[in-house]
Amino acid sequence: MTAKLILFSIAALIFLSGCGPVGEDMAPSENTLTYLALGDSYTIGQSVPEAERWPVQLVAKLREAGVPIADPLIIARTGWTTAELMGAIDEQYSSGTYDLVSVLVGVNDQYRGYPIDEYRTEFREMLAFALSVAGGDPARVIVLSIPDWGVTPFADGLNNSEIATEIDAFNAINREESSAAGVQYFDITPISRQATENPALIAGDGLHPSGEMYAAWVEAVYPYVFELLSQKE
Repeated sequence: MTAKLILFSIAALIFLSGCGPVGEDMAPSENTLTYLALGDSYTIGQSVPEAERWPVQLVAKLREAGVPIADPLIIARTGWTTAELMGAIDEQYSSGTYDLVSVLVGVNDQYRGYPIDEYRTEFREMLAFALSVAGGDPARVIVLSIPDWGVTPFADGLNNSEIATEIDAFNAINREESSAAGVQYFDITPISRQATENPALIAGDGLHPSGEMYAAWVEAVYPYVFELLSQKE
């Protein structure tokens, strides 16, 4: 087995294993805001400590600013496609609405070569669910674009431009569907591509974002989320 095949085997295990849903350590009181984070490895924070996951960093920053928000309920697992995330939601979600819902999913649809039209249909269903648990308020749903894993060491020797083109095509879909649903969209893909010049943005596994990159995502979404949730206090 070549070194590249060994790397692919290790990385595939990283994509297809990992942490599952994370509950809230701090149960919300009547006056505490709530947050549901939906996604895959980029939401569960594969290969970084729990405190460096981007939803956890976002909550910490909000609390520092005096926003009373509970720990995020994270439904995410490394390797999940959009359909697999929806399947997990069907099994694990019970009831209730949230003051904030985030969605970041699709990289594994692209990685496995799934049809882009299939992704559109499934992502549309995902947004419908997100809107339903956000009380029907599009302002309370945020979507993050898919990062470009083609710039990571894992992708060395692969067709990086082809990966980038495919990621952009999937992101065009989730941007269009987000716009149609009226939810807030954040394009963090350019941040992910800064890893070509800054290796510190990649975690030790050579594939996933580091806590530093997640912090940059938080900086991108924080102003909007802070204004949104401050109005609810």
